[in-house]
Amino acid sequence: MNLRSKKKLIARTLGVGTDRIILVRPADIKEAITRQDIRDLVTSNIIIIRDEKGRRTIERRTGRKGKGNIRKIVGVRKEDYMAKTRKLRKYAKSLRSKGKISKEKYRELRKKIKSREFKSLAYMQNYIRGVEK
Repeated sequence: MNLRSKKKLIARTLGVGTDRIILVRPADIKEAITRQDIRDLVTSNIIIIRDEKGRRTIERRTGRKGKGNIRKIVGVRKEDYMAKTRKLRKYAKSLRSKGKISKEKYRELRKKIKSREFKSLAYMQNYIRGVEK
């Protein structure tokens, strides 16, 4: 007797593959029509479901993982740049608020600070003095 369609129905009902299904008494299975009938046959051990083949995920993870993509740590250069830039911006802002430089001159200084034209505050002060003369 051909029970291929019944095996497919059992597989869909229980969410397993057809290879894992063992039919103990095929005559009783032939009479099963609904999904509930199939579930009843599983509980009465007329249909047996085999365990899955293959390794377990726990056994698979025995070796160490590789290093992967390690991001580089930003070094001292960025910290130096931030300290210098903040100092220069603060100085330029104080000059603008005191009225010693114009708004346009302040914008120009900000652009030059951003493009790292000044090594230090002294260089920036020399530049401002040179421009004023």
